[in-house]
Amino acid sequence: MPKSAVAAPPATRERLALALDTDDLVEALRLAGELEPWFGVAKVGLELFSAEGPSAVSALLERGWEVFLDLKLHDIPNTVNKAARVLGALGAGYLTLHAHGGVTMLRAGVEGLAEGARQAGLDPPVALAVTVLTSDNNAPPHILSKRVGVAIEAGCGGLVCAASDVREAKLLAPRFVAVVPGIRPEGSETHDQARASTPQAALAAGADLLVVGRAVTAAPDRAAAAAALAASVTGA
Repeated sequence: MPKSAVAAPPATRERLALALDTDDLVEALRLAGELEPWFGVAKVGLELFSAEGPSAVSALLERGWEVFLDLKLHDIPNTVNKAARVLGALGAGYLTLHAHGGVTMLRAGVEGLAEGARQAGLDPPVALAVTVLTSDNNAPPHILSKRVGVAIEAGCGGLVCAASDVREAKLLAPRFVAVVPGIRPEGSETHDQARASTPQAALAAGADLLVVGRAVTAAPDRAAAAAALAASVTGA
């Protein structure tokens, strides 16, 4: 770690999730090792999980990471239940499911997670209902409250939403974990995130976990970018 890049305190690291958006586990672990001083949660999405499967989760767990499994399950309830049961046994801390799937599907996922974790002797992952994607700038205004309500009724433990939606979501579900993707430092390229946010704005709105990817992983100096990001979160 460069001398100028100061490691983040544990309270900051546990609020920052590093998006390992690659199809190469070796590359993912290299990035994780390089950026571990500033991040405590590793996000495994569709790309890495499709390439490496459960081994991606186990490799990160072995290195002391908490794993956020971002697969956005959305299928018939029986299929979601069975898939969630398998995923619940892997040891991840979080799993995403699409709230668009409705109460019955979400509840099937929550129950599958609990059953899979119980059989493996683990605590179940937090079921995160994906409300409106941060790339979606055209969702009707009523959709957020409807999907938060669905998540509450289904027994989820948290939500994934844009920073601009956190205040409303927390009013409806104050005890839910609010996960905010699309985090970008002031002045950074937003890429395909139509509703990106600075870390300070997301935290001020009530976000609990910030998901950061290209703003750090594609930076010319990843350590410096991660250290600056973590410092802004620590001081927020």
